[in-house]
Amino acid sequence: MSTEAMLGVLERAADNPTFFGQLATDPQTALKGLGLTSEEEVALTNGDQGFIESRIGGKVDKRIEEKVLIPLLSRERW
Repeated sequence: MSTEAMLGVLERAADNPTFFGQLATDPQTALKGLGLTSEEEVALTNGDQGFIESRIGGKVDKRIEEKVLIPLLSRERW
């Protein structure tokens, strides 16, 4: 488990619109080399708040929820 890596990705995505865009459109590249498990990568790609919170041991803050997780959950995939 890589709690620090997951929190780092969430913080970076909330603070950096370019990184968030890459996470949303090309997650393999955005997450490459960050020390995440494949499960963690899928959860971050999909905005799986339940999984993420179970891994980080608590609730994500409102800013990350609104700027990262909700947009990832609500995007359309074709």
